[in-house]
Amino acid sequence: MPADTIVGRLLAQAGRRPHHPAYFYKRDGRWCPVTYGAYSDQVCTAARALLALGMEAGDTVCILGFNRPEWAIFDLASMAIGGAAAGIYTTSSAEEVGYIIGHAGARVVLVEDVDQWQKVASCAADLPQLERVVMMADAPSVDDQRVLSWSDFEALAETIDVARVHERIAAIEPDDLAALIYTSGTTGPPKGVMLSHHNLTWTASLAGDLVRLDEYDCTLSYLPLSHIAEQIFTLHGSVTYGYMVYYAESLEAVKENLAEVEPTMLFAVPRIWEKFHAGIQGKLDGASPAKKGLFAWASRVGRRYNALLNADEPVPGMLQLQYRLADKLVYSRVKEALGLGRLRYAVSGAAPIAAEILQFFSGLDIVILEVYGQSEDTGPTSFNRPGATRYGTVGPPVPGVDVRIADDGEILVRGPNVFLGYFREPKATEETLIDGWLHSGDLGRIDEQGFLHITGRKKEIIITAGGKNIAPKNIENALKQRPMIAEAVVIGDRRKFLSALIWLDPDVAQSKSHELGVPLADLGAAANVRSEIGAMVEQVNGRFARVEHIRRFTVLVEPLSVEAGELTPTLKVKRNVVADRYSGAVERMYEGT
Repeated sequence: MPADTIVGRLLAQAGRRPHHPAYFYKRDGRWCPVTYGAYSDQVCTAARALLALGMEAGDTVCILGFNRPEWAIFDLASMAIGGAAAGIYTTSSAEEVGYIIGHAGARVVLVEDVDQWQKVASCAADLPQLERVVMMADAPSVDDQRVLSWSDFEALAETIDVARVHERIAAIEPDDLAALIYTSGTTGPPKGVMLSHHNLTWTASLAGDLVRLDEYDCTLSYLPLSHIAEQIFTLHGSVTYGYMVYYAESLEAVKENLAEVEPTMLFAVPRIWEKFHAGIQGKLDGASPAKKGLFAWASRVGRRYNALLNADEPVPGMLQLQYRLADKLVYSRVKEALGLGRLRYAVSGAAPIAAEILQFFSGLDIVILEVYGQSEDTGPTSFNRPGATRYGTVGPPVPGVDVRIADDGEILVRGPNVFLGYFREPKATEETLIDGWLHSGDLGRIDEQGFLHITGRKKEIIITAGGKNIAPKNIENALKQRPMIAEAVVIGDRRKFLSALIWLDPDVAQSKSHELGVPLADLGAAANVRSEIGAMVEQVNGRFARVEHIRRFTVLVEPLSVEAGELTPTLKVKRNVVADRYSGAVERMYEGT
């Protein structure tokens, strides 16, 4: 019997409901549906085209572009022939793009447009294994013999019988590589998380244990498909349950698209929920006293009502009556304004979210379910689900997954969703995957009710408010290579952007102080010094993706020291000590944001 695969589930959906919409894309102002039957055909066509290009089982491809149908088709097609796709963030620099393509050993790369193609082209000379680049549909033609338009790519399928695709699908084993998710480590370049077919199918099926989904549900795809969470919602969950996916036109159009689509489920990172919160609060600030009073009453009702539901307790009749009135007067109107009028499930993940934000939305009858996990366990470790939600925690472990806390407080995970290891990184795999247990790098505790609390981070990864994982050491090392800079500490955990504390080299500081006639203690604020450091920061920014750019910085003169407790005896920065000692400077960099 063939292994259970995501592609097999797509073919099954096409067989059961060939005319049911699988996804929608917007063209000329209207949403155009594509059925599961047509979706299945598109994936098979792309798989045949990859076979025509000589792709073998075990080969890899890369995808560089915003969420579009071609992204999903190409990814599933690579799975169908026994290969695996690695997504690359569109904000990645050319240097980062080249590294991932080279490390993954990708022979074929799909790119969205000319801008993304130019990143590939700039490093193509260092990628001898790269044979072809395919442009997504409607992209302008590129004068390069390695580049194929989407239509030319599909035309290659004519030479390959579809039976060969089905043979490849039938040959897939559950533990074969199905996807590569590139995620940053604490130091060094990104690592490729290897996920198997079983990892993906098991996790996609898990949704049925957490929330009830069916073919009448729909979601808006807008977060990067390079991230495992968006892949689960857009690619794997949809073909498992047969629901509909709407592809956002762009990040800028998400607000408009939400109003048009009104999804029944929405996954968002904390920064999105924070923007919603700020928008509602802004309108409330300008409301009349009567409207503010009505909102406050409805919020109290909503919190009481949903607190009972979250604890799986009955709701008294009087509170039910108040809830229905509040829904008519407040909740329904707010939801409609946000494009969430049909919302059944709201999920937050990829970074911690403040309990206050969750409480605020529960008062508007929008219960946000927080999920915790990492790419290494295909997304979920724990989940605040309906009837089992406690704000301030990340929920109980998901069914079928074992979670325990190590002696040093680290969260350990074992289950069918735990990854195969890091691609071509055996040492890193051995350090992270020990006796079947994933060492998460996060610190936590499990309370008496079985809910997991995150208490800190053993590893130094910064997770921004937008849910992006960033290795600060890479940026810090680049800054310290500049002649004036002795030390740098990047800040940005749970923040909207990165900032940096930058220490001047002591010798340079003395020289500059004499040259400019500025007291040493005031040198960090001197315009000339800030201008020079600013130019260096911009040079470093050019080496990294936009999300990794330093937006603000503070120049400091007094060197870090072992004596002050800021450095270890081996001169490593004690990040927590420094962040605490310079908290005032850090907060000033985020004032007004």
